[in-house]
Amino acid sequence: MDRLGVVVIGAGGAVSTTMMAGVALMKKGLVPRHGMITETGSAKDLDVAPLDGMVFGGWDLRTDNAYDAAYREEIVPRHLLAEVKEELSQIKPWPGVASSRFLHSMAGKSLVAAKSFRDEIAIITANIEGFKKEHKIERVVMLNLTSTEKYAKVAPVHETIEAFEAGLDSDHELISPAMKYLYAACKLGIPHCNFTPSLSKVPALEKLAEKCGVPLCGEDGKTGQTLLKTVLAPSFAVRQLAVEGWYSTNILGNNDGKVLDDPESNKTKIVSKQSVLDDILGYKVPDHQVHIHYYRPRGDQKEAWDNIDLVGFIGERMQLKVNFLCKDSILAAPVALDAVRLLDLAKRVGESGIQREFSLFFKSPYHTNGERPEHDLFKQNSMLQAWIDKLGRKSREVSPIRKAAGA
Repeated sequence: MDRLGVVVIGAGGAVSTTMMAGVALMKKGLVPRHGMITETGSAKDLDVAPLDGMVFGGWDLRTDNAYDAAYREEIVPRHLLAEVKEELSQIKPWPGVASSRFLHSMAGKSLVAAKSFRDEIAIITANIEGFKKEHKIERVVMLNLTSTEKYAKVAPVHETIEAFEAGLDSDHELISPAMKYLYAACKLGIPHCNFTPSLSKVPALEKLAEKCGVPLCGEDGKTGQTLLKTVLAPSFAVRQLAVEGWYSTNILGNNDGKVLDDPESNKTKIVSKQSVLDDILGYKVPDHQVHIHYYRPRGDQKEAWDNIDLVGFIGERMQLKVNFLCKDSILAAPVALDAVRLLDLAKRVGESGIQREFSLFFKSPYHTNGERPEHDLFKQNSMLQAWIDKLGRKSREVSPIRKAAGA
């Protein structure tokens, strides 16, 4: 069977352990394979890596194995977790790279023993190479599911490959952990997905990814409230209903919510969530507010409220209210799996750099400077479908997976 390695930054977190447990349960036929376009949706006929051949590893600041971490998070029902305890217990995270400058609330202290940025990258590289050797796998995708870093802007050290590498040599304070992981992925030639809003795809690393033949996608997985926003806003634009105000608020009590209690990490997330509306509607909404609050009792059971003020015919005002009670990690895990499988396919067919066709999965889709990202869910889906149609026949003809299987 074809095998694909997935190395996760934040391997012991809620989304990661939900994803790992879900795949393990699917391999045993104990749960349905819902929620993934690569399994039952529009991309199911593409030659993506099979879930049954996925192997997981990764980094975390806590030492719990995947079973203990999933048990702690209380997302996957414990009677189901018991069915895959043996498999999950074997997934033990490597010490992670982190910095208090970029992450105020660092749960756990399992940090790499390194004296410099270059040492950290060498350890990340050794982890991945050892993982490939241990599991006898050739292909790997890196997936960033770690906690949101503090808000950051592109600085001169991020502009060129030369400036960035000089910054690594001097341990420049504006090079974040997220950027170090992406740099390591580029140098190893492995695809990278940033499912967080943390700044990682700076101009230097965008250029490096293209140079190294590495496909990239991100950023900030679009799974709940923003997903609905990118569905509703296009309908208002089509019907020419003016959006006078849009008030959004969220409460959640998992570690993601706890990290977002820090104002600087919260700002990173808010900026990501706010970016979609004006682009879709074509004008600036006068009163667009987004709020995120940590509320411990809710755990992973996120609740999102939206109040939308509309102006219609002859200036008459109307309101729409949405109350979405959702499970944060249950929504995120299948989208992350879709992104990983499609990135691996993109790499196999020779793609590199920003994969705009995967914008569907993200709140702030990757784009180059001066380019306008697409936020409209329906247009994003058309972009992905065009890519699927283009690659469908090609991937079936040239795929090493099908050839190895004798198809």
